[in-house]
Amino acid sequence: MPKIAGIVLIGNEILSGKIEDANAAYLCRELRVLGVDVRRITVVPDDVDVIAREVAAFSRDYDVVFTSGGVGPTHDDVTIAAVARAMNVPVVRHPDLVALLERYYKGALNDAKLKMSEIPAGAELLADDGLGFPTILVRNVYVLPGVPEIFRKKFEALRERFRDQPFHLSNVFVRIGEGSLAEYLNALLAEFPSLLLGSYPEFSNPEYRVKVTLESKDRDYLEQARARLLERLPGDAVVKVT
Repeated sequence: MPKIAGIVLIGNEILSGKIEDANAAYLCRELRVLGVDVRRITVVPDDVDVIAREVAAFSRDYDVVFTSGGVGPTHDDVTIAAVARAMNVPVVRHPDLVALLERYYKGALNDAKLKMSEIPAGAELLADDGLGFPTILVRNVYVLPGVPEIFRKKFEALRERFRDQPFHLSNVFVRIGEGSLAEYLNALLAEFPSLLLGSYPEFSNPEYRVKVTLESKDRDYLEQARARLLERLPGDAVVKVT
């Protein structure tokens, strides 16, 4: 079975519209390339109980879970406490993180900054070459920051951990509408039930009306399905195939 993943986005700023999330779309694209199937994305406020419930459910339901946001020294950075509650473990200060912070702040370390040395008990620290601060892994939950630039750098340092058998993708662009196309797609799925099939209308493109995507981890299966679709479609319906 392919790996399946869930993403928990944390922050009142996302729910209020003050900040537009970029991390989920980026992570979905990257995981898809690696062969990981993202099954669910949720957005939750800076509330320990709410975050804990979501993280516990995601950790149970998915092979790998990513959280985004809520890590840092301020009052609304409650992700660590919430993940600890989800795993039913206490929050502890890790001596390696305390030492790292002491070196970084050079005598200017205070209680707020020391908050960044706190982790759920039993968590693993994953070294980030060149980034300075490790990523926290609690069982199958990767705790990542919300700042997109740092989020991406941290994921890049970890990405090979998630590599699985890749998805193969083919696109078929057609000039007939979804109403006419539906019978061909339904027939294709009846013959190829394991195919991941998508249909996306385009209203402003003069060349085609619908983009059809076919995906599978089995390249031969994908190619057979694509060939059957092209065989069945009207001869003038197909604009291009990629």
